[in-house]
Amino acid sequence: MKPVTIIGAILIIVGIVGFAVGGFTFSHEKKDVDLGPLQVSHEQKNTVPIPPILSTIALIGGIALVAAGVKSR
Repeated sequence: MKPVTIIGAILIIVGIVGFAVGGFTFSHEKKDVDLGPLQVSHEQKNTVPIPPILSTIALIGGIALVAAGVKSR
């Protein structure tokens, strides 16, 4: 397999996953109070959406790269 075809397949998978998931969530701990031995903190969750246009671009680009890799044989 050529590298162009492999990159195209990866982009297709990324595009499909972007449509299916729609974003990802991560959490981190945030300190509220720090008074010597006394510490108060809480866990904060953030969500990062994946815009559908990026998923579309990845999918179309992946299809184009796979087609170019197959055609160059």
